[in-house]
Formats: sequence, C-alpha cells, structure tokens
Amino acid sequence: MIETIGTHLPVLPVLLPLLAGALLLLLERHGIGVQRALSTVAMVALLATSAALLRAADDGTVTMYLLGDWPARLGIALVADRTSALLVLTTTLLAIASLLYACAGWDRRALHFHALFQLQLAGLNGAFLTGDLFNLFVFFEVMLIASYGLLLSGGRGPRMRAGLHYVVFNITASTLFLIALGLLYGMLGSLNMAELAFRIGQADPANLPLIRAASGILLVVFCAKAALVPLYLWLPNAYSRAPAAVAALFAVMTKVGVYTVLRVYTLVFGSEAGELAGWAWTWLLPAGLLTLVLASLGALASKSLRMLVAFLVIASAATLFIAVSLDTVETVSAGLYYLVHSTFVAGALFLVADLVRRQRGVAGDNLDVAGPLRHSALLGALFAVAAVSTSGMPPLSGFLGKVLLLEAVPATNVAWVWSIVLVTSLLTVVALARTASQVFWRARPWPETASSPAPPQPAQVAAAILLLGYGIAMTLFGGPIMRYTGDAAAQLLAPADYINAAHGTAPQLREPSP
Repeated sequence: MIETIGTHLPVLPVLLPLLAGALLLLLERHGIGVQRALSTVAMVALLATSAALLRAADDGTVTMYLLGDWPARLGIALVADRTSALLVLTTTLLAIASLLYACAGWDRRALHFHALFQLQLAGLNGAFLTGDLFNLFVFFEVMLIASYGLLLSGGRGPRMRAGLHYVVFNITASTLFLIALGLLYGMLGSLNMAELAFRIGQADPANLPLIRAASGILLVVFCAKAALVPLYLWLPNAYSRAPAAVAALFAVMTKVGVYTVLRVYTLVFGSEAGELAGWAWTWLLPAGLLTLVLASLGALASKSLRMLVAFLVIASAATLFIAVSLDTVETVSAGLYYLVHSTFVAGALFLVADLVRRQRGVAGDNLDVAGPLRHSALLGALFAVAAVSTSGMPPLSGFLGKVLLLEAVPATNVAWVWSIVLVTSLLTVVALARTASQVFWRARPWPETASSPAPPQPAQVAAAILLLGYGIAMTLFGGPIMRYTGDAAAQLLAPADYINAAHGTAPQLREPSP
C-alpha cells in the first residue's frame, strides 16, 4: 500500500484537492460543519503528501510521472524535483493558516468557499508540478477560475469592481498565453519543456524570429502574473479588496509567475538553446529593480493597511526577480529562501491587517486617521513581528534572506543592487513605522458611548501566529533550509537531470512506445 502511494506521489498534490473540491460541492447541503471537517481532512492528507514529496526530492531525484501512461513528449507529464516540491509544501502550509482563518466565520458568507479553496490548491500545485507548457496553461486557468470565485463571492461595491478588473486582466493574459502556445507548437511540434529544451537548439534558423516572438509573449504573461513593472497595477486594488483569508492565499500567486519564469527560461532557453540561450534574461534585472523602487514608494504612499501589504507583495516579487536575474546558484538559492519567507509573512500581514481593521470601528484600516483600537497589545505584537520580518531587520527570516542575496550579488552588479535593495528596505521600514505610529501609538481610547467590536476569534489569532511562526522556524532552522535551497538552485541551473528524466521515463504498459 505504502509502495503504491509512493509510486503515485507526484500526482497526489493535484488529485487530493480536486477530489476534495468535488466532494465538497456534493456535500454542501449537509452544512458548514461537514464542509469544515472534510476540508480539514483534505489539508492533513495534502500536508502529509507534500512532506513526503519534499523528502523524496531531497536526494536530488527528479521523478517523472506519466499520466495516462503516454510518453512525456506526447502526454501529460508531472515532474517533481527539489524546487517544485518546496513550493508545493509552501503552498500547503500557507493554505492551512488561510483555511483556519476562514473557518472562524468567513466561510459561511462566501458561496462554495471550501470547494473553490480546494480547486485553487489543485491549480497551484499543478502549476508547480507540470512538465509541459499546455498543462501549465490548464493549471493556470484552474487556479484563476477558482480565484475569481473566491474574490467575487459575497462581494459588492468596490470589491466587485476590483474583482472585475482582475478577471478582465487575467483573461487577456490567458488569451496571449494561448496564442504563444499555438505558435510554439506549430513551429516545434511539442510543448513538453524538456523536449523544447532539445528542439529549440535544433530549430530551423528561419523560424527563430517567430520562436523569439512567441517566447517573448510567454515572458510578458509570466511577468504579468508576477506583477513586474509595468504590469503590476492590477494587483494592489484586487488584493487589498479581497477577504483576508483569500488575500493570504493569494500571497503565493505572484510566486507562481516568478517560478514559471525561472523554470521555463532556465530549462527551455538554457545553454542548449543555441542563438536563443538566455534570451531576454538581461531585461529582468532592471525591471526587477524598477519594480522594487515603485512598490516601495507605493507602500510609503498607501492610505490603508491592506493597500500597504499589497505593495509589499509586489516588492517581494521584485526582489525575487532581482535574485533570479543574477543567474548564479548563490543568488537563486537566496531567492528561493526569500520566496518561502515572503509568502508566509505577506499572508500573515493580510490576516493582521484584517484583525486591526475589525478592532478600529469606523476608522477601519484607514491610515489617514488615528482611530480607537481594541486589543492593541495583542495586535501590536503581531504587527511588530510581521513588520520586522518583512522589512528585513534582524533577527528574523527576512533579514537572513536579504543578507544571503546581498552577499551573493556578483561584483559587477553590487553598486546598483545593493543601493536599491538597501534604500527600498529603508523606505519599507519608514512605511511600516508610520503605520505603527498611526494605528497603535496614536490609538485613542475607545468611546464609552460606542459599542465595542467583537474580540478576535481564537482561530483568527492562531492563523496569524501560525504564519509568523513559520518565519521564526525558518530562522531557527536556517541552516538545513539554506542547504536545501542551495541544492535546489544548483539543480535548476543545471537541468540535465530534468531532461534525462523526461527522456528516460518510458510508459509501463503501452508497448511499443509511439
């Protein structure tokens, strides 16, 4: 039994949430208690699966799973290596906290919340595990359609408008994605990434301009998902209007864009891609630096706490682009560590912002006014830990991530990268200090004539503490985690094992192979 489960391990992070989502739709009529119980069971199973996947990938094994027993170049292939396993586990840990927060009461208000939540996990995990571009598109769509439902369900007014902008933007990006896939398939005859890594180097020179154009469209789509300048304007309004539990889960979605850029362009346009090797890579560093500056200024100018957090999400994606674009094992390793840290701390900040908003009465999370605040000690402590971590101040994981990145910057890029990363970190500290002063330090006593807001639910506080605890654990166990991210970066930048696994994994029953 255990051996059978181990054989099918790469498909379980997709299959489990898909089955749970379908069951939840069927069992909705039995009440919210049944839905919460089934969601909890599904999350426990997904956590065990994600941990097992990470353990299996830790020794460097690249596992190719052939759905339908077709060869990888023809059928659907899932690939589990160190990086994809790390991101699946990160998504699962984030989702546990988000679900815990939602179960404090929001899940009653949103139609089909638990089913959509599971479908979003299936899309996210599928995007991290897929081995071909067409199924990357399919999993993107699963992820986005579920996110449309989570964002719009139960909404009205400004949230509905922000949600519709989000939907239109992503549908446009998906259309471009499909056009690029059609062009690549027409010229190269396959969308399997390992196969493309071989075929692009052998492509007819006359087709190279069209291949370059198609890959350029792909890069634009991935950068739009990751909110890189100038394609980030959709994110602040959409994320700041989303329900807290949903916004916390969305913290990993920009990381999907960064991951796909890293995976596709190191594998498909690697050293074997001939004239297209490293194509467009040099544009990522200036774009990442500019995005980091604009996001930090946006955080400084934010008028609400949730808008501030949304700009910090963009800043974290920009920092990742800087790490990725420098293209060394050390910088990519630092980027992977920072990716995990920034996902958890951004999720925590969205939850803390919602708790603060609920305890300030009519002032909400508005930063232009100093309103009263209930439970200021508890909320202030949560905000302080999150602020120290996200700004990169010692001793938490944000500090370690930025120090690792700055230490790894090649000498030729030190001046620009160090200057901009340090100055924007200072701007972030100023923005967070201004917020703390306005919300906590200048908080007025609660009026005796006004009714007090309900205290935070224990589950809501526990969810925020859990996410902050992940960051503290990343500090305490920094050595083993950095060893893992270093190995993962080395594997990403030397994709021979990935390509060999794709070519060397034959169908088990389908003989002879077509």
